[in-house]
Amino acid sequence: MASVVAQCHHIFGLRKEVINNVCFLDEKTVVYPCGNFCVCYNTVERCQRFFPGTEKSQGMTALAISANRRYLAVSECGEKATITVFDLQHEQGRKRKVLSAGNVPVQEFVCMAFSPDSKYLLSQSGASEGLLMLWFWEKNRILTTISTNHSDQVVNQVSFNPFNNTQLCVSGSGVFKLFRYAEGALKQSSFAKVERVNFLSHAWLTADRMIAGTDSGRLLVFESGSLRKEVSVAAKDERWEPNRLFEMKKIKDSDLDARVYGAPITAVLSYSKGFACALATGTVYLYEKFLEDSFKRSREIQIPSDPYSEVLPTAEGQQIVTMCMSPAEETLAISTDRGQMYWLSLATVHMRKDDRVSFDFLSQSFHHKAITDLSICVRKPIVATSSVDGSVRIWNYETKTLELYKEFQEEAYSVALHPTGLFVLVGFSDKLRLMNLLMDDIRTFKEFPIRGCRECAFSNGGHMFAAVNGNVVQIYALMSFENILNLKGHKGKVSGMEWNLDDSQMVSCGTDGAVYKWNMQTGKRESEWVLSSCSHTAVGFASGQKTLLTVGTDLTLKEIQDFQVLKEVPADELAHSTLAVSHSGRVVFTGTSFGTVRAIKYPLPIQKEWISYHAHCGAVTKMVVTFDDQYLLTVSEDGCLLVWKIIDKEGKGLQGSRPVFYSEEILITKADMEEKSQQMLDLKMNVEELHMENEYQLRLKDMSYNEKIRELTASFNQQIHSLKTILQETRTEMERQKREHQESSAQAAEKHSRQLKDLEMSCSQKLTVEHEKYEELQQKYDLMQEEYKKQLKVSEESSCQTVAQLTRLYDAQLEDKAKVLAQCQDSAGQQIRQFKEMIKQVEEDEEKIINKIQIDYERKLHSEKESNMNLKGEAGVMSQKFYNMQRQMDDKNSDMRKLRQEQQRLLGLIRSLESDIEDLKRQISGLEKTNQDKDKTIANLKKKNMELEKLKFICDVQVNELKRQIEPQQDDLKEKRERVRQLEAKLVEMDAINTQLKLSVSNLGLRARTGNKELQREMQKVKDMETHLLRLQSDLRKCVSLIQDPRKLKSSLQTIYARYVSQPDQVEDSSSEVEVKRMLCRQREHMERTVNELRAKLAKSAEDHEKVYVRIMKENVSLITEINELRKELDMEKSLVKHYRSQVSVLKKTSKPRPDLFSGDRDSRQDVLA
Repeated sequence: MASVVAQCHHIFGLRKEVINNVCFLDEKTVVYPCGNFCVCYNTVERCQRFFPGTEKSQGMTALAISANRRYLAVSECGEKATITVFDLQHEQGRKRKVLSAGNVPVQEFVCMAFSPDSKYLLSQSGASEGLLMLWFWEKNRILTTISTNHSDQVVNQVSFNPFNNTQLCVSGSGVFKLFRYAEGALKQSSFAKVERVNFLSHAWLTADRMIAGTDSGRLLVFESGSLRKEVSVAAKDERWEPNRLFEMKKIKDSDLDARVYGAPITAVLSYSKGFACALATGTVYLYEKFLEDSFKRSREIQIPSDPYSEVLPTAEGQQIVTMCMSPAEETLAISTDRGQMYWLSLATVHMRKDDRVSFDFLSQSFHHKAITDLSICVRKPIVATSSVDGSVRIWNYETKTLELYKEFQEEAYSVALHPTGLFVLVGFSDKLRLMNLLMDDIRTFKEFPIRGCRECAFSNGGHMFAAVNGNVVQIYALMSFENILNLKGHKGKVSGMEWNLDDSQMVSCGTDGAVYKWNMQTGKRESEWVLSSCSHTAVGFASGQKTLLTVGTDLTLKEIQDFQVLKEVPADELAHSTLAVSHSGRVVFTGTSFGTVRAIKYPLPIQKEWISYHAHCGAVTKMVVTFDDQYLLTVSEDGCLLVWKIIDKEGKGLQGSRPVFYSEEILITKADMEEKSQQMLDLKMNVEELHMENEYQLRLKDMSYNEKIRELTASFNQQIHSLKTILQETRTEMERQKREHQESSAQAAEKHSRQLKDLEMSCSQKLTVEHEKYEELQQKYDLMQEEYKKQLKVSEESSCQTVAQLTRLYDAQLEDKAKVLAQCQDSAGQQIRQFKEMIKQVEEDEEKIINKIQIDYERKLHSEKESNMNLKGEAGVMSQKFYNMQRQMDDKNSDMRKLRQEQQRLLGLIRSLESDIEDLKRQISGLEKTNQDKDKTIANLKKKNMELEKLKFICDVQVNELKRQIEPQQDDLKEKRERVRQLEAKLVEMDAINTQLKLSVSNLGLRARTGNKELQREMQKVKDMETHLLRLQSDLRKCVSLIQDPRKLKSSLQTIYARYVSQPDQVEDSSSEVEVKRMLCRQREHMERTVNELRAKLAKSAEDHEKVYVRIMKENVSLITEINELRKELDMEKSLVKHYRSQVSVLKKTSKPRPDLFSGDRDSRQDVLA
């Protein structure tokens, strides 16, 4: 595992796709999603707390905060959607519960809501499932589920009734339903017909009244789930009227079909005074309740326009998606579809006199699309980022602020900061632009014709920069803007590059699988490594600048040195997209396509050992470590910039190899400086004037207040005196009333005591009388009960006797009725037989009659058919006649139409001819006037022609004189050109001499090298002899130790003799070696002398060459200045000649006789008059 870890320090950005992505934790803290974190941002201290998402999630989809502001629910999508509930009161945001749908296949939850008592959680799944789930979240239990989506209906918001835990609302496209939780199930309690209405938001006003906004700009009011009323919203071009009353109009379900087109109402929020609604135009209206059925629109709040944008003003280009209010209802915060957060203090709004107010940024402006590149510099703690949204932003990672930003019309693909932090290089889709970072602006001052530059970087010295143009890396000099080198060799697009520390080398990688190391002096490749099956995405130097680190699509991190792969670190299923190496060389950071940041120990491990941080919700596009190894900066396709604090496992920061000192200089133009100074002077003057005016006003107010104080003191003294007298009177009156009250209370007490005694006596007498009556009634009751019992016994006996008698009677009647029934059945059988015989006879008679009638009708039918055939023939003849007549009528009608059309055409011709005649008459009259004017102009032109002929003669004389003056100057030019050629020939000769000298120096160098090699050989021989002598000495010491044993001594001496004295020519060789050494020393001294002499000669020739070169350059400069002056004089003379010639040609044209057109016009005019 890596001994160095990264800790999240600060995040810039907002996840705009998350539903309900801004919530208030308290008056100072806001919760919003960014990357794969939920951020708690303290707006006063400007610090952040982080709640990380789960590792295998594919991103957050919705947030919900409880009513008591203690719990935060975060839904995340994936193979199985989950909801995580955080305890916000815990310092580190402890996870309370992780909720999942169990066996129900839910991929995402689109919206959520807590109940008012924070015990229950309501969640709505995506459109594919369309399930509404009610959770008892503390026990991770689903209480009930119900399907809400049908066909085209899509739910986008759910909410609890804030006054009732069991009632909830669901709204969306074609959906507005109220449910009630009862008996363990959700039951629908409203059936509004809103299939054609797209509801974007809703809010609870009271326990039974709701307000909802639609995509057609309507505010609809529901009571108990039924549509009742509508609140009108001002149109875009309507004139603003403060405190205007808006009554709620009564409306029915059938009125929803009426087409009303307005700005969609994207968010509705209720609060104690009324409600707020947000329009798609970036405007928020505040409505306050005035009466029971009317609202007063108190304020209009707009998103401010962006002065740094070249595309659209922010107010028109953004749409508000979420609104929230602080617990004390003092602050309103919003988020937009462009990933920005704004807020406004409602207390200050009510104090302002302006009716229209604008929001302020909650923290700063963010990127709202994928960030493509980032870059840092040495001299300042700033980082530059570029994005697909066309903006370039400069952040300060120490103060956690946005210092500069500017939006452009084109997409920004790459960015590079100059080491000084004063310039920035940005690659757009059309050009590569070099810009100045001014005090309050980013201004372009040089453009390079490189389209779609995906990678660019300044050298560490800042004197050069590299830019990728397809598969070529172009190197430019910063001072001259010249393309000094083109690094060609990649077959595919270059995807990454990096300079080494001394700018002598550069490494680049491409999609063709090649990694090249370039020499920046010659522009040639020093080394290469190619793996065609892998597309490399990033490359960098390791800490020693000798090895390279690369990542690509083959899911491995490679360490390369001298054309060989030293180590490979295999990854998981995720591909590395970028990398960054710490300057201390202790850790390597990599980013993946899933948004994970990994810290890998360096030197690289063999196994998969790293620390992973699931930081982003998109692929990590770029990462970089600051020069002091304190921070890691990462950007991603989710539009977020993360600042990580790099620490070791003991919690201490890394110590960089070199200290970093930051500068505070900024760039500012002279015009801006003058403008600022002028503004300061104007403001000082205004301050002095205001100070004088305030002092004068204060004096006047003091005088008026003193007079008022005198008047008030006098009036108060009088009132005090009068109040004292009144107080004395009231005291005497109180004492008198007190005495009277005491006397009256004593009398009333005596009277009440007497009345009590009398009442006690009367009540006791009444009680005795009533008790006697009660005893008498009790005796009567007992007697009555005995009598009733006797009567019951008698009635029971009589009823039994009567029942027996009735049974006997009814049995006799039944027997009689049975006999009568049998007789009736016999008579009915006889009658049925008679009826059957009658029916047979009647049927036979009727058949005979039917046959007769059928024969008669057949005869009549035959005769009718014959008459019908005759009538059909006559009808055919008549129809043919009718058709012929109709055709004739049609032909005649068509002829009539043609005649009418011809008549109309002829009438039109007549009218047009009449109008032509009138026009010709007008033209004739006009031509007469113009002819008179032309005659006058001809006379004037003739006079001017005479004058111009005179001028022409003068100009010709001047031109001849100028030609005479120019001829000697041209001769001088020719002579100077010849001198320049001679000087160039001399330069060529000097270059040839220099080349010869260089060749001689190279030859001498080769000789010196060979001499050095021979010296090294001789030195090696001397070392070998010394080793032989040492060995001989050691062997002799061994022999000395064997002096007492002659045999061993003899054998050892023989071995020494055989080993060291076996070659007889050794002495001669040693003497020859001494002579060779002496010869070599002499040659070496001779070579050194010749080299020194040649160096002196070369220095002298170089000095002479420089003097000649300087003299030639000075002469060239003087000649060029003279040539430029002569060219200017020639151009002036040529322009004068052209001017004179044009005047002469104009005079010639005007002096020509006029054509016969006027004569023809006069003849035609005379004919017309005749």
